[in-house]
Amino acid sequence: MTSERVRQALVEFVRERDWAQFHTPANLAKSISIEAGELLECFQWGDDGDDARVREELADVMTYCTLLAMRLGVEPDEIVLEKLAVTAEKYPVERAKGRSAKYDAL
Repeated sequence: MTSERVRQALVEFVRERDWAQFHTPANLAKSISIEAGELLECFQWGDDGDDARVREELADVMTYCTLLAMRLGVEPDEIVLEKLAVTAEKYPVERAKGRSAKYDAL
């Protein structure tokens, strides 16, 4: 999901500023939540957010997600595919297609 080019750019950016010391899993998880709130704020008063601001906030969320994955030593593609397999079991196509109900209400 995140290219090697992006990962290396993040590593260099953080290294130049000596910020890795602040990138504990807890701090990164908090930052993801904070930035996700700012992304949500783009849609606070309607379904159409300002495209430039949405892109900026989405980039912030993705940046912190990437940094957390790197810090934890996990590969984003792998954990997404693992979770997708679990979710597919909970939401079989024949019961979930076209429905937004939670798995226990299908």
